[in-house]
Amino acid sequence: MTVRLVNRRIRLIIAVFALVFAVALVRATWLQAVRASNLDRLATSQHREIVTVPARRGTIYDRTGVELALGAEATTVVANPQQIRDPEAVAMAAGKALDLDPAALLPRLADRSRGFVYLARKADPRKAELLRAEEIVGLRFYPEERRTYPQGKVGAEVVGYAGIDNRGLAGLELELEKALAGSNGVETVVRDPFGRRLNTIDATEVREGRDVFTTLDHTLQRHVERVLAETRARWAAKSATAVVLEPRTGAVLAMAVEPGFDANRFPEVARGRQRNRAVTDTYEPGSTFKVVTLAASLETGMVKPGTKYWLPYSIQVSDRVIHDAAERGTETMTVAEILSHSSNVGVITLALGLGRQNLSQWIDRFGFGQATGLDYPGETSGIVLPPEKWSGSTIGNVPIGQGIAVTSLQMARAYAAIANRGVAVRPHIVERIEAERPREPERRRIISARTAAQLTDMLRGVVEEGSGGEAHVSDYTVAGKTGTAAKPDPVYGGYSETRYVSSFVGFVPSTAPRVVILVTVDEPRGNIWGGTVAAPPFAEIAEFALEYLDVPPDAAADGQTAR
Repeated sequence: MTVRLVNRRIRLIIAVFALVFAVALVRATWLQAVRASNLDRLATSQHREIVTVPARRGTIYDRTGVELALGAEATTVVANPQQIRDPEAVAMAAGKALDLDPAALLPRLADRSRGFVYLARKADPRKAELLRAEEIVGLRFYPEERRTYPQGKVGAEVVGYAGIDNRGLAGLELELEKALAGSNGVETVVRDPFGRRLNTIDATEVREGRDVFTTLDHTLQRHVERVLAETRARWAAKSATAVVLEPRTGAVLAMAVEPGFDANRFPEVARGRQRNRAVTDTYEPGSTFKVVTLAASLETGMVKPGTKYWLPYSIQVSDRVIHDAAERGTETMTVAEILSHSSNVGVITLALGLGRQNLSQWIDRFGFGQATGLDYPGETSGIVLPPEKWSGSTIGNVPIGQGIAVTSLQMARAYAAIANRGVAVRPHIVERIEAERPREPERRRIISARTAAQLTDMLRGVVEEGSGGEAHVSDYTVAGKTGTAAKPDPVYGGYSETRYVSSFVGFVPSTAPRVVILVTVDEPRGNIWGGTVAAPPFAEIAEFALEYLDVPPDAAADGQTAR
């Protein structure tokens, strides 16, 4: 080979290298000058990630400090399918560790068009840690909080529940969302191509949720729910509801409905069954509503407890003839006896004496037709016709609890006002919220202390001499009223002859009331009378509550009131 040929090849090689270098130089210049900003954004997006740091949701406590709702540690497992080398193997590993079906995970892991998929939301942190230990490229693990309800179904309708994202969806969880939720923090992190965190370059501080302390008592609530379940089964009833109030403070100690549900399994339960029917549903109260007419008649000075009336068995009001429940002849009854015998004719006679406008004002004064102001979502106002819309027979219906719809809580509050010497206190479930001053409940006088005392004596007579005998509690005096109301017939109009609401509402001890208790039983079978269906569960709840709250007896051994 000649020297000339060698030199030619060397020059050719140099030319090729020069050309490659020139092309590389041009490419580098173009990337730096033209594509620099785009590539910089791409690199940043590939290595930076915005991570939400969840705030701890506040705990909900009962009045004794028992947890009703709290957050448990959980781990959310996510994957970047673009980084998964063997989707099938990862699906098998994740399924085994997390107790999930690998076949359900595989499509998500194999979808390389996505950079983020959930494998498990709020998984058991111990199981997630087993998976993390395998150091699988493309999997990430985030701490989260899973809302749990340690009391199960006890108080579930009141406490409510939070969803998968820890946002309140029902009950107190919804009502107090702002206080309970707090504020999530945010971190900007830098990761390597394998998803490992390299650095945190920016962070917003977490503001933890605040704890809530309620007036509910889980022990009393549990007992009330058990009594309602037994009562519903005993009478094959559609449902049963109870409210237990402190008349002096307005504190709701228990509020229960049956059938209930377990808040931990709320997605499996129909929404209709999750309602707190004590505040969301209305019913025609029947005879328990008669105290409104009696209170108005006494307070206005129209009558006294001993005022006598000559009362026939039936009375005609406009186009309606209304009679008493039990057939009888024409009798003389005092106002007190009108209540203890639950005489429809007697109450309507008093209502006619008051007049439509006056009676309507007293219905409003007792708070019917308006929400109680309970710190709970979804409370209904009930149904009360204004006096200008009354027909000629309305004054014969409304005084005996027909043609008017109330909630269980409204009725309990009305009797609580009588028990509290005529002063109504706004009912409440929230005692206080962490870092806030407790709010003093609104108080409003409805009737005088004298009228309240007269009504209390008359209501005690209902239990001692009238239809409420089965509400008797040994060693205590009970004041209360039975109710038996036919339900409106939605198909044929008028009132059903087979579907009723049985109820009893009262307070105990009557001399120094500690609790007001209301029980309603919807569509009982075999018996419809409030004194038979609802009074016994009232007595059972009252007996337990009095012993549990350590309330001293107020009745002497001979059955007379202890003074």
